Amino acid sequence: MTLFRTTTTLAFAAALIASPLALVPVAATPGNGFAPNPVGSGNVGTLGINTAGDKTGKWGLHLKTLSSTDISADRLVIQPGGHSGWHTHPGPILVVVTSGSVVWTNGSDPLCTSRTYTAGEAYIEEPFVVHKASNASGSGGVGAEYLAFAIKPQGAVGPAFRIDRPQPTNCSF
Repeated sequence: MTLFRTTTTLAFAAALIASPLALVPVAATPGNGFAPNPVGSGNVGTLGINTAGDKTGKWGLHLKTLSSTDISADRLVIQPGGHSGWHTHPGPILVVVTSGSVVWTNGSDPLCTSRTYTAGEAYIEEPFVVHKASNASGSGGVGAEYLAFAIKPQGAVGPAFRIDRPQPTNCSF
């Protein structure tokens, strides 16, 4: 048992040292032609919302957090040919496209799938999913705008709210 544990530990250490991640710093992918504009934010404490007793028809809602929670709203603009850069968030983001079209690319999906959302459509970015948003019109088109409503841990603002990530290796475009 001791020999197995020692061999396993040494193999793990050797793999870590040989790993490219141990030798090369991770490069973030900053946005280009991407401008977030904060609208407002505030703290709502610990959430415990359950409409099961007063639901409308068959629709109901359960929303619970384990500790103090901030919410915020941002208006984001992506210029023609622009993108947000690869990133994640520590909480869910509810998005409504208000003008133009946004391509949302899921880098956490092994197939690196993309979906285009147009004005009036909405989607949810799940926590810790590596993704980027791009203007669907390309460099010769029009700007795209969307509203993003975040539910996040208290104090997750600025760099703690947007966690930059390198381009996923499965997204080779």
